[in-house]
Amino acid sequence: MPELIKNGRLIADRFISVDADAPLPDGPLIVPLARWQAQREALLARGQALGVQVANTTAAAELAADLPHLAVVAIEFPKFADGRGYTLARLLRERFAYTGEIRAVGAVLRDQLFFMARVGFDAFALREDQDAEAALQAFSEFSVRYQPAADEPLPLYRRR
Repeated sequence: MPELIKNGRLIADRFISVDADAPLPDGPLIVPLARWQAQREALLARGQALGVQVANTTAAAELAADLPHLAVVAIEFPKFADGRGYTLARLLRERFAYTGEIRAVGAVLRDQLFFMARVGFDAFALREDQDAEAALQAFSEFSVRYQPAADEPLPLYRRR
């Protein structure tokens, strides 16, 4: 099983990511958004945990009605410098009160982890060239957070 960073720890990823037209293996799945939309009822009838992988350009409102059925929303980062996925994660957490796993996938680097966690990501599939063990240190590099965010709704001056 591939490794995944979840809630600041390295774990084995129990979800299987499948392509749009690949056969569905047994077990928890993450499918592309288009496949979810086309085969929603059949996927739900399987009775197993489901996730959906979305582009970072997906509107959060497009997912709102389906969130109660999804254990994972995997947000794609096509390149390091594209930050639209941060906004999507924060909207899912704050506006739509999504409590399931929000996973960053694609060009996910160690330098992004702390900031991704601040906006609501709780799982990270690092780019293949990244050292997952070393990346765990990213969560403890800053001891004080001044601004409010998904991980701490009160600014520092309200917490003192």
